[in-house]
Amino acid sequence: MKFQNSPWIKNSRVPQGLLGLAMLYSGSAMAQDAVPGPAAKVLPAEQYKPTLVPDRIILTWKGDPATTQSVTWRTSAAVTQAVAEIVVADPGPDLEKSSRRLAAVSEPLTSNLSTAHFHSVTFADLSPETLYAYRVGDGANWSEWFQFRTASQKPKAFSFMYFGDAQNDIRSKWSRVLRAAWSDAPKAAFMIHAGDLINNAEADEEWAEWFGAGAWMNAMIPSIPIPGNHEQAKVNETTRRISHHWRPSFTLPENGPQGLEETCFTLVYQGVRIIGLNSNEKQQEQVEWLEKVLAENQEKWVICTFHHPLFSTGKDRDNAQLRALWKPVLDRHRVDLVLQGHDHTYGRTGLATPVATANVAAGVNVKDTFSGTVYVVSVSGPKMYNLQRHPFMPRQAEDTQLYQIIHVDGECLSFEAYTATGELYDAFQLNRQSDGTNTMVERVPDTPERLRPAVQSEPAKKASEALK
Repeated sequence: MKFQNSPWIKNSRVPQGLLGLAMLYSGSAMAQDAVPGPAAKVLPAEQYKPTLVPDRIILTWKGDPATTQSVTWRTSAAVTQAVAEIVVADPGPDLEKSSRRLAAVSEPLTSNLSTAHFHSVTFADLSPETLYAYRVGDGANWSEWFQFRTASQKPKAFSFMYFGDAQNDIRSKWSRVLRAAWSDAPKAAFMIHAGDLINNAEADEEWAEWFGAGAWMNAMIPSIPIPGNHEQAKVNETTRRISHHWRPSFTLPENGPQGLEETCFTLVYQGVRIIGLNSNEKQQEQVEWLEKVLAENQEKWVICTFHHPLFSTGKDRDNAQLRALWKPVLDRHRVDLVLQGHDHTYGRTGLATPVATANVAAGVNVKDTFSGTVYVVSVSGPKMYNLQRHPFMPRQAEDTQLYQIIHVDGECLSFEAYTATGELYDAFQLNRQSDGTNTMVERVPDTPERLRPAVQSEPAKKASEALK
C-alpha cells in the first residue's frame, strides 16, 4: 500500500491512533474503488450444460405403484451405458453391498442448448409398502442415494399435492410454491402437475428450471404430469405436437389410446384411480377409452386430471366443445374430482354444476345439475389472468399463487388449497355414502377472497348509467 510507505508516515510523530484511522480510511476508500461491477451473466448453455454426473432425476410410474417404480435422469452424451442400483433401505450405510444393478434404456435429445442422453429404469418385482434406496449413474459417476416407499396393494390413507400451471419464472417464483407444499406435506405420496410445466415447449433452459425447482423432491416423491398447451410445439400454422422433451424426461404409463402414449393414461394408488387425459389433441378418441376405463373401474375414488378446464375461470375463455365431449362421461360414472390448470386463476365448483351445453363463459341463465363431481382450476406459477366470475363457484381467486394438498382416507376425501405463503385459502370434504354418491362439507375459511375490483362490461355500464 503506497500510503504505508510514505516518507511522511515514517518520519512523522503522528499518533498511532490517528495513523490507524488514516490507514483504515485509506483501505476503506481503496476497497470501495476496487469493488467490481456485476459479474457477467452465466448463459443458459453453460448453466444447464449436461455432465457425466446425473441430473434431472425424477420418479414416475410406468406400472403398478405397489410393485414398480420408474426413474428417469439426464447426463452428457458421453454416458452411453447408464445404470441404476436399488436395495431395501437400511439404517446402515453399506447400501452398495446388497444392491442390485439394472441397465438403463438410453436415448439422445438434442435441444436448443445441447445434446444430452436421457436414461430410464423401471424397478420391478418390488414389495408393497416397502422403503427402498436407489441411485443412478454410470458405474463411476453416481447420484446420491435417494429413498422412496412403494404403495400398498390395498386401499390405505394417503395425501398428495396438486399444482396448476408453473409455466413462467419457474426458478425464481415457482420454486417457492413447490417447496412450501412439501413443507406442509413432506410425506405426500405423489405430485400431480396439471399441464403447462413450462412456457416454451422446446426451451431446454425452462425444462432445466422446472427440474431444478423440484431438485431432490422429484427424486423421492413421484410425479404424475400431464401435458398442457405449452408442452405442444409448433410444426406449422395448423399443427402442434408434444414437446421433444416430454417422453425422454418422464417414464409414464402407455395404456392410453394409440398415439397418446405417456400423455393419456391411468393408474391406481391405494384404492384411488388416477386418470390423466390429454386435452390438447385427439379429444374425441379419448372418449371411448375414458368410457371403458370408468366402466371397468373397481376403485372407490376416481380423480381425473387434464389441462383445459371444463368450467373456465379465465375471463372470456370457454372450452365448450371439450365440455360437451367429456363431461357427460364424467357425470355418468360419478367421477369424484377433476383437477385442471390453464386459466391462471383459481376456482372450483360444488357438487352441482351447469349443464354440459351451457355457455358458462357468459355466466347467465345456466341451469345447475347435481353431477357429483367437483371441478377445480388452479395456478401455482406467477402468470396471472383476469377472472371469469361464476355464481356456482363458492371460492375463486385472482393474482394468487396456490398449491393444493388432497387427503384420501376411507370414506372421506379432503381438499385444501393454500397460498404461496402457506395460508389456507379454500377447503372442502367429500363423504362417500352407502349408495355410492358423495355429500359435501364446505370448509371455506373466513379470509376474504382475493379478487380484483369488478370491471363492468360496456353494455352493463351503459345500462347502469341509463338508470341514474
